[in-house]
Amino acid sequence: MLTAEQQKELFIKLAESIIGLGIQFLMAILILLIGLWLAKFIQNLSKHLMIKAQLEPTLIRFLVNLIYIATVTFVGLAALGKLGIKTTSFIAVLGAAGLAIGLALQGSLSNFASGVFMIVFRPFKVHDYIEGGGVEGIVEEIQIFTTLLKTPDNKTIIIPNSKLYGDKIVNHSIQPIRRVDIKLNFSYNTNLDQVRELFTTLVKTDPRILLEPIPDIEIQEIAAGGIKTLLTVWVVNSDYSQVRSDLNQRLKQSLEEDEIQLV
Repeated sequence: MLTAEQQKELFIKLAESIIGLGIQFLMAILILLIGLWLAKFIQNLSKHLMIKAQLEPTLIRFLVNLIYIATVTFVGLAALGKLGIKTTSFIAVLGAAGLAIGLALQGSLSNFASGVFMIVFRPFKVHDYIEGGGVEGIVEEIQIFTTLLKTPDNKTIIIPNSKLYGDKIVNHSIQPIRRVDIKLNFSYNTNLDQVRELFTTLVKTDPRILLEPIPDIEIQEIAAGGIKTLLTVWVVNSDYSQVRSDLNQRLKQSLEEDEIQLV
């Protein structure tokens, strides 16, 4: 049986322990609340700075979420530490789990890394027409793991970022102007001065064709099958497809009217 003095002593120790644990618990709650508010503040501040820096929206969403998760994780560990819970082993477990997940998702991580690189270094952007990874089309969306392309016949292609970024990428939209090439083969008896005059007339009557760089008709080769020529004009990138189609049609009509034969 405990004496009154011992009971008093035990009660005091118990009260001190409860008070100490209560203070630790309240401090942990305070750290958690302040930390969550700070994480949200840092997330919003980061988002504002990234928008001001004109980063891609996809990259902004990913980075601000990553910053928020990292901050919340740090705050959670700090709160657990305040409660007296040792977080060293917990961090080790997280590290081991991260390694195991990384090994299991090597392909996905490769796509993820390629997606980040494409968003950061911007070899192309949304609405550009590109070739890469064995496909081509207009970029609809650059996601973290995949990129969506729309083909000229209105199909959607979903291509893994690692395949696209690891291949040669041809961006048809990045330059403000683009050259239209038309190859024509004429017979040996063709009057090339007449062809040049016809070509010059067609160029002058189309305001979409730029005068600089200078439109040109080049004799590439005199072969057994005839005279191989290359007609080149420069246009604003957005006019490329329509000008190429119209110029081909007008060339055909003019050649037929002047009775100039192709081979």
